[in-house]
Amino acid sequence: MAGWEAAPAKVNLYLHVTGRRADGYHLLDSLVAFAGAGDRLRLEPAGALSLALEGSEGATLAAEPDNLVLRAARLLAEAAGIPASGRLRLEKNLPVASGIGGGSADAAAALRLLDRAWGLGTAPEALAALAARLGADVPVCLECRATRMQGVGEILSAAPAMPECGILLANPRLPLPTPAVFRARRGDFTPPAVLPSGWADAAAMARSLAACRNDLEEAAISLCPPVAEVLAALAALPGCLLARMSGSGATCFALFPDAGSAESAAAILPEAWWRWGGGFTNPPLPAYSALAGGA
Repeated sequence: MAGWEAAPAKVNLYLHVTGRRADGYHLLDSLVAFAGAGDRLRLEPAGALSLALEGSEGATLAAEPDNLVLRAARLLAEAAGIPASGRLRLEKNLPVASGIGGGSADAAAALRLLDRAWGLGTAPEALAALAARLGADVPVCLECRATRMQGVGEILSAAPAMPECGILLANPRLPLPTPAVFRARRGDFTPPAVLPSGWADAAAMARSLAACRNDLEEAAISLCPPVAEVLAALAALPGCLLARMSGSGATCFALFPDAGSAESAAAILPEAWWRWGGGFTNPPLPAYSALAGGA
């Protein structure tokens, strides 16, 4: 049971709202990648299932009666026909309700960690089905690697070949609930993006992604005007190749030629913001390190 399970931040490099189903759920097209920033989850032996919250952002979840991590644990145990047990420790480093899939990544990490610790060996397809019951972003967070996500999150396909690239994440420390942003959205639907098989370098990827958009950005700014301030600040940073909001916000990202440039640029941003600079990652993840300014 020893060791931490990483729950990396999910970044929507673009997000097109392509339609809406009869049941009200929106259809999306998005290229998702994962940053080196993230939460971490650990399981320790114990009888009854419990969850302890730690980390710089842990206090923001203290009032939640049923964290997604606990829901994931109970769902997996129920599917396996075993009692849920163990003391889970969630090191919360990502801001809550911020458009980078923190809760979904935590739930996915719980499924991976507990399936291994409990010796279940659940088939990937079955684990993905459980993930979908927890939320639209949880399936893509299970593998935490660059993926194209469509439908309501259930259609996953290979991403274009991603080059080495730096990424900076910044959030004005204001939560922005996803349902409210979708309700505030106005305008037509956007066709799915046309993507190449890959990009030679970060600059080529940024030029290609500039032809796409985040269809929730305008709605998010109407509800949370500081998002526009963050976007302007990112776009003005030296070396920035592209600035855009991730998911339903309020976290925004900027692409840079390399991880070092992104890390240096993060230090320029206001200390009151949550910010992180580094690179994209695929498992296994490095130890978490962030510039998480503000109290």
